[in-house]
Amino acid sequence: MDLALLRTFVTVHRAGSFTRAAALLGLSQPAVTGQIRTLEKQLGRPLFVRQARGVTPTSVGDELARKISPHVDALLEITESGFDERSAGRTLHLAGPPEFTALRALPALTPLINQGLTVRAAHGVAEELFEGLAVGHHDLAITTSRPRGRLLTATPLCDEEHVLVAAPRWAARLGGAAVLRDKGVRALEHLPVVEVHESLPLVTRYWAAVFDTKPLASGNVIAPDLRAVLTCVTAGAGLGVLPRYLCGDALDTGEVVALLDPPVPPLRTYFLVVRTGTLAHPHLARAHEWLLRAAVSW
Repeated sequence: MDLALLRTFVTVHRAGSFTRAAALLGLSQPAVTGQIRTLEKQLGRPLFVRQARGVTPTSVGDELARKISPHVDALLEITESGFDERSAGRTLHLAGPPEFTALRALPALTPLINQGLTVRAAHGVAEELFEGLAVGHHDLAITTSRPRGRLLTATPLCDEEHVLVAAPRWAARLGGAAVLRDKGVRALEHLPVVEVHESLPLVTRYWAAVFDTKPLASGNVIAPDLRAVLTCVTAGAGLGVLPRYLCGDALDTGEVVALLDPPVPPLRTYFLVVRTGTLAHPHLARAHEWLLRAAVSW
């Protein structure tokens, strides 16, 4: 069987759609459909069931994918790497939250950049990043949620601790952590809130984990960048929930104060997400491995 047909089959199996597979392969949708029909004719068995929205593999299709996918990926690695070290000069299209990308991921990749890797960074929320990966706009995404389906593969990268912080004057007005522990969430009900979105995602997650309730307040300041949230909190605009890696220096200098020190701090997991099979590309695999190594100390 032709390697091109098998590559198309594996891509369709992972994408769950002829149209999406065509975008990933740089082919037209009719070309992908024709290649799958050719492969089905050679095998004498249907590989997919056509549906209104995409395709579903038959049991034969699932079995074939299980058997050949690792070998197709390995062959593509050989043919696309060209038996040389030019992959060091390849471009990595990286996407993720702006703060984490700027403060964690890009500095961690600097040694590879110095060796010839070029990086193009983009930002977005998880669903946007998943869609960008699916259509080939990104090579590697950093997200705080796992993708569904077989098209994308996620690897846990690291956990971040969330801290409830405010400027010292707000902490003094509350009476300190001991008073807050006694009064609980009632002590915070009238404090202004600084957040990244109207839905208060970080505050809501913190309230659920620590107080087992939902916040009653709305956001007084909404700024779609955690660095802006930190700046506003430091200036005294209100309380905020921030990852410790972002506010650690401000805590050390006393510019902000942790209002609580819960025995089990709320955590959020980051994932490295790629299109399934693309780690066969040496430059992508190396960046993926490099970020996992760096995350051990995060």
